[in-house]
Amino acid sequence: MDTSYMSNPAIFLIDTLFSLYILAVMLRFLLQWSNADFYNPISQFLVKATHPPIKLLRRFIPSVGKIDTSSLVLVMILQMTADFSILLLKGVSIGFAALLILSFTQVISLLLNIFIFAIFARALLSWLNPGAFDAASSLLYSLSEPLLRLCRSFIPNFGGVDLTPLAALILLQLAKMVLLPPLHQLAGLIG
Repeated sequence: MDTSYMSNPAIFLIDTLFSLYILAVMLRFLLQWSNADFYNPISQFLVKATHPPIKLLRRFIPSVGKIDTSSLVLVMILQMTADFSILLLKGVSIGFAALLILSFTQVISLLLNIFIFAIFARALLSWLNPGAFDAASSLLYSLSEPLLRLCRSFIPNFGGVDLTPLAALILLQLAKMVLLPPLHQLAGLIG
């Protein structure tokens, strides 16, 4: 029997479950960092879903200012576990340093993708349903506003047309193109 017959579903399952939980922990971190509404139903779900491991890590890892370092450590531990498990199932061995860099690269990619999605979804919602307020819109605003505020300080107002979402999306895509390939290459060199 072909070994990929059983390993491909296992890889899919590991990748999917770990990715969803890593996304939940990362969103919890970002919403806390951006001072999003804690009582928002989506925020409450994320807190309840991620609370047990973060509570355990907080005993050993203190926060640094507004940065919940225990959430970031959990994201890295989960990403490294997922990457190691998937590579093991594929029959690929990798050193710890290469695994660390590979996982860090994927976490940075996730972070940039979350911002890209939040800004794009916020802009789309502003066109389709302007002025509407719901739980998702509130969180999209909280996530995207710090970056958009920064872009507004450099981009002038063009008579009611807000180009800051476009500028932020371009900057985020450029960041992915500039930051991620060297990290992938470094992981390949070390591994």
